[in-house]
Amino acid sequence: MSPVANNNNNNNTQTPLPAVESKAAVSFKVNSANVKYTDDLIESDYIYENPVVTRDEITGLLSVDPKKTRYQFRTKTKVGRVGLMLVGLGGNNGTTITASILANREGISWETTKGTQQPNYLGSVMLASTVKLGIDENGKDVYVPFNSLVPMVHPNDITIGGWDISGMPLGDAMRRAQVLPYDLQRQVYDKMQQFKPLPSIYYPDFIAANQEERADNVLPGSSQDHLDQIRSDIRSFKAQNQLDRVIVLWTANTERYADIIEGVNDTADNLLDAIKSGHSEVSPSTIFAVASILEGAPFVNGSPQNTLVPGVIGLAERERSFVGGDDFKSGQTKIKSVLAEFLVNAGIKPLAITSYNHLGNNDGYNLSAPAQFRSKEISKSSVVDDMVSANHILYKKGEHPDHTIVIKYVPSVGDSKRALDEYVSEIFMGGLSTISLYNTCEDSLLASPLIIDLFMMTELMTRVSYRVESEGDEWQPFHSVLSILSYMLKAPVVAPNTPVVNALAKQRMAMENIMRAFVGLPPNNEMLLEHKAFH
Repeated sequence: MSPVANNNNNNNTQTPLPAVESKAAVSFKVNSANVKYTDDLIESDYIYENPVVTRDEITGLLSVDPKKTRYQFRTKTKVGRVGLMLVGLGGNNGTTITASILANREGISWETTKGTQQPNYLGSVMLASTVKLGIDENGKDVYVPFNSLVPMVHPNDITIGGWDISGMPLGDAMRRAQVLPYDLQRQVYDKMQQFKPLPSIYYPDFIAANQEERADNVLPGSSQDHLDQIRSDIRSFKAQNQLDRVIVLWTANTERYADIIEGVNDTADNLLDAIKSGHSEVSPSTIFAVASILEGAPFVNGSPQNTLVPGVIGLAERERSFVGGDDFKSGQTKIKSVLAEFLVNAGIKPLAITSYNHLGNNDGYNLSAPAQFRSKEISKSSVVDDMVSANHILYKKGEHPDHTIVIKYVPSVGDSKRALDEYVSEIFMGGLSTISLYNTCEDSLLASPLIIDLFMMTELMTRVSYRVESEGDEWQPFHSVLSILSYMLKAPVVAPNTPVVNALAKQRMAMENIMRAFVGLPPNNEMLLEHKAFH
């Protein structure tokens, strides 16, 4: 199919990259009576084991009862034709990911001061990391690419489109972003320049005033008009490109937090009524989420604001549609979730964690406004909460490390973000240990692979269903809130009454072991009993 761009506001469709049917295939087979393969499915019987602990209120004695639950999983192996619609297509992340997939798909290399650079997907957990599959006949570990555990879509095969409040064609927008090297920009510019983002929603109250100068590509009308238009955009994009499914992902500016108001955004029906009446506390990102849900398109929020208000969660549950969020976990926060877990698990007590950032891209420009910074501060500050609550020896009830976060806009550093962190911890006999870190990272080159991973995992979950032996024979999708995406997100949104996990190792372990369950493999462990038992 030839690339198409139609910028009529009433019928917007785009194909910055041609549609391709993904050819994901089974890369290994599990030889077990509990696993069944057909032309279109992998079915597995799986015993989930999880000890249940109760406490005797009088004696305080803990009683542990091993609990086993039999699950059955069914995974469709045919991926089909899939599209990704980005809100913020013309921004740093949107242009970087579009140009990079174009370079990977077409094998475009470019010259640097160090020689020829080939395109790659470094930074993607799915495409550039491996997982242990098992051991060979000599007891040595066998590793496979993460994305080969279950048939998954490949980013080279997807169709990209989306919206932006800036109508700049993507070639010029890529140059404005100043992320990718010149020689690569030069080679993809003409193809990128053919496409212009669809008009987006602009409510000045939700983003910094300094973004007004970019807002030349906005939808007219009421909130209800905007909802109807975004729904139409999704339908048109899907139909024109003959797609089996579309996933929508927010990578636009950070919004301020929306107030949760009873009768406005607390339930699905109230939220729909609030959009119809044009209530001022309904954000653009929430309207995109609602439009996606109503069109059956999974929605992922990659920014820190509270897009997924209770009304959105309720609507997603009612429509059996998927949502996920919040805020890409790319650099400083990812390190924090590793280091804090290490310290607490080592019996060391973090007393203060101080984080300072400065960056010069448009994200930093927008975050220079207090309300938008507050959204980012909230998403960054919760990253150590579950690790602190897990250790009642170090932290008594109500105790928590001092946690301070500073973000400053410094235009000259561009997309190359600077992060400084200091961890002050109490150690043996009242001593103190201080760890100071300084790192620089090219912000959009870390975030773009996360977008790919979020897209790939979300797409996979649209093809998975399960049933529980004790609950009948009906196959059903996973819960609407995709907590399996937590590894890629700073402030993971989870289903009601579900614990939030921020520890990075636990998040990756959960993602890996859930995918292993889909193909009938037990959770990975590192006991190495085959090497420790006496022979």
